[in-house]
Amino acid sequence: MGQDANAGQEEQRAPYDPMPHGPAEVGVGPWEGPPPEGEQYDAALLAAGDRRNVVDRYRYWTLEAIVADLDTRRHDFHVAIENWQHDFNIGTIVRSANAFLAAEVHIVGNRRWNRRGAMVTDRYQHVRHHPTVPDLAAYLHGMDVSLLGIDNLPGSQHLETMPVPRRVCFLFGQEGPGLSDTAREACDDTFSIAQFGSTRSINASAAAAIAMHTWVREHADLSGDASVWRG
Repeated sequence: MGQDANAGQEEQRAPYDPMPHGPAEVGVGPWEGPPPEGEQYDAALLAAGDRRNVVDRYRYWTLEAIVADLDTRRHDFHVAIENWQHDFNIGTIVRSANAFLAAEVHIVGNRRWNRRGAMVTDRYQHVRHHPTVPDLAAYLHGMDVSLLGIDNLPGSQHLETMPVPRRVCFLFGQEGPGLSDTAREACDDTFSIAQFGSTRSINASAAAAIAMHTWVREHADLSGDASVWRG
């Protein structure tokens, strides 16, 4: 009896799956009217429509034009991830780095990484590879960028109370083991994120997003054209 009742409920809900609200398709269809002028526009997208996951500011723009525009206003923070075990979090961190407009993303260790979580955002983000963390540190210090690692061991600063440098790179270790010993030695300092529950650590991609947004709250300019940051 209970199973039959549940089956009836599922049948009633089925027409509304996967969700009852919102457009059936992402993006916009073919351009209507005279085509817009400007080298940033992609003729193929104007003709067929733009279904990419981009903000309205970049509808119908070429990939190259979008990257060029982003490059004019990228922030001064970098993000780095150790890649020894092909961590699935790397793609998600790259996606967040694109959302918060990081200067660059650095992959340390294995050159290959799982791009699925990035949701194609790596095409709009500058991604560099470094064989080791000391190589990364040398590259950053040559540009006067501090290297801060996330490490919730004693001695780490509290992210909630520390002044976040404007020119900084946040380094994250693998999910589980965290930063390698070599990474801890190469970092200029480490910080931790306050936690109040029972688990020892939070997801690496979540920690990265928190760190990046902390930088945004302290240093990003929200006084200008809202279309460049509101999304």
